[in-house]
This record gives sequence, C-alpha cells and structure tokens, in this order.
Amino acid sequence: MSDDQLKVNRRKFLAAGGTALAATMVPNLAGAAEAEATTTIYEGQSLQVWSCGGLAEAFMPANAMYEQQSNAAISYTGAFAGALGKSLLGSAQTEVFAPRVLGLAKKLKAQGKMLAFQPLCFTKYVLITPKGNPAGIESIQDLKRDDIKTLCSPDSSPPGGKAAMGVLKKSGVLPEAKAKSIYMGSCVQHDVADVAAGKADAAVVELRITRLPRYKDAFDVIEIPEKFFPAPPLPFTIGVMKWAKDPDFAHDFVSFITSEAGQAHFATAGFIPALSEEGERLTAKYGVTDA
Repeated sequence: MSDDQLKVNRRKFLAAGGTALAATMVPNLAGAAEAEATTTIYEGQSLQVWSCGGLAEAFMPANAMYEQQSNAAISYTGAFAGALGKSLLGSAQTEVFAPRVLGLAKKLKAQGKMLAFQPLCFTKYVLITPKGNPAGIESIQDLKRDDIKTLCSPDSSPPGGKAAMGVLKKSGVLPEAKAKSIYMGSCVQHDVADVAAGKADAAVVELRITRLPRYKDAFDVIEIPEKFFPAPPLPFTIGVMKWAKDPDFAHDFVSFITSEAGQAHFATAGFIPALSEEGERLTAKYGVTDA
C-alpha cells in the first residue's frame, strides 16, 4: 500500500466534523494499522490509561489500533468521572488520564499531578424517542404536551444525570418532564431501554448513548439547541501524568489518540472530536486550554 493510500485527508476530516466521515474512515484506518504494524521502540512496554467511563466505547477500539501499530500494551480503566477524579486528587496514580469537566484537569495540573493536558472531545445532548417517533415530537418544547410520557434519570452517575436535568431546566420544561416521567431512574444506559420499548415517549441523553451497540437503530434522535447545554460536562481532555514511567511513550499514545486515526473512534462513539471544525469552535468557546 502506498503512502498516498494510507494518508487521511485532514481537511476533509475537519470539514465533516468527524461524524459522517468516521463510518468510512475507521475501517480504512484499521486496515492501514494492520499493514503498518511493525516493531517499534515501545514494543513490549505497557501504559496505564484511565478515563471517565463514558469514553470507553471510543477508547477500547482506539487502544486496540494503537497496540497493533506499536506492539505495546494499553492497560485501560474506564470508570465514572467522580470516582477517578477523587482518587487521583488523593493518592491514586496512573500514567495517562482523560477526565471529564475542564475543572478537574486544571486541578490535577495545579497540583503537579498532570504534566499537561489538551482537548480530546466534546459531548452533546439530544432528545430521543422510540423508533419512528410515534408521539410526533418535534422539539424539546413538546415535552410540555399533556400526552407525552417522559423518562428522567437524575441519579445517573455524575455528572451525567444532573447535566441532563440541567438541559431540561434551561429549556424551560423541567417541571413538566419530572411530573410526567414514568419513573426517576438511576442509570441512563439501563433506563433508556424503556424509551426503545415505547414505554416512554422521550428522554434527554448524550448522543453517545444512542451509539451503544445495544441501542443500535433503537431511537429517533432530535437535536437540542446548544444554548440549553450546561457547559461544565461538555469537554473531555487528555493528559500525561507525572507518574508516567516513560513520558515519551505516554506522549506518543496521547498524540495518537488526538490524531485523525484516534479521533475517528470518538466520532463513531457519538462525540465531537476536538480535531474537527466543530471541536475547534467548542475548544475556543469553552476555553479548553492548558493555561
């Protein structure tokens, strides 16, 4: 395979915002990775990587691609943001960390535990309905309709549940959404099965939920205006920690994850890649900088 065949067109990736292109991009890159897998200076080494759990569906295939290219091993842990953040602000250690909420990255940097960080991706919130949208919902304002049954999951692991309730509040439909919720859930990934089954007409979730394998083609997705999104939970960052045994190895992994090849997996999983035009706009809007 020639270098031209292996090269990903960065401008095309940026213009597509990552999402549409990812469907065709990932298989091609996987083939390129297989063709290029050779012995590297990191062969036989292992790198410990932590991220908030919501990123797992993107990190797992991205890690596998990096392992194939580098002949190194990635020891990956994904858990909810509050637990990992609290442990790292305490005595826990890892080599690379991808936190949710910009404030956590800044705290770790201020403590000298994270050497540097950069934007990784952004999440977005959408309204989901059962496939076919039987209630004919057109916007989040339709949750005020008397005939609509909603599903709220306020007790989902932080910041997810609270953030979705924040979307409902900022859009002015929180009282109606709570009053007509078929129950108050505690795990959005489990709860939305009742939307797919038609027991509820609508729920506010992160787009990534609709990309989980168990919910493939299970929902209709309706956009929610960005002005209703709470800012803190939107950005995800990634950085090398001071405990990295081989900082060059850790930086090489981060460089891969933030490259076109790595970012394609985040687009596929329902995130907005930082490398895309939309990601660059959000990086500037929310000040996701290591400063």
